[in-house]
Amino acid sequence: MNVFKINNAHSSLLQTYVKELTVASKHGPILDLACGSGRNGLYLARLGLPVIFADQDKEKLQKIERIIKEEKLTATTWLVDLESGDDHLIDNQYGAIIVFRYLHRPLFNSLKRSVKPSGVVIYETFNEAQRKFGRPQNPDFLLQENELIDTFSHWHILHQFEGEVGDPTCSISQVVAQRNGR
Repeated sequence: MNVFKINNAHSSLLQTYVKELTVASKHGPILDLACGSGRNGLYLARLGLPVIFADQDKEKLQKIERIIKEEKLTATTWLVDLESGDDHLIDNQYGAIIVFRYLHRPLFNSLKRSVKPSGVVIYETFNEAQRKFGRPQNPDFLLQENELIDTFSHWHILHQFEGEVGDPTCSISQVVAQRNGR
């Protein structure tokens, strides 16, 4: 199943796995990591789920804060430099973490520890095959083949996809994984 939208709407992965995210959010907030404009987290917050929007872009977070206030959403923002070298994520803190179009490999272990047992991670970003379509080109920002599935190999994999999608075409990797345990 290829679940992807290239436009500025929220990812259809969220609609597909909203039940799992809703259950996970009962045990802790959903962290929208490197949230950018917040389109994915806002979709979930508008469904009544608790969301924390994390990003290093203060202006984008201020826009999200205005929306949160105007729409009276159960959400907060967190100004954080995820690449500063400090481990900002707290173990067993979040019911779910969603990450779209962002890759910083040193966060993988911390990200996995930060999701509560039975919690969910939804991760989607560009992979190495993206080079033939344009940006990004830097291997630091492109997943290797099977990298996400290998990263979450000890989790229950609910969805996995690698390939070309969209118009214009791009190449992505996706995983929806549930942490084992209670």
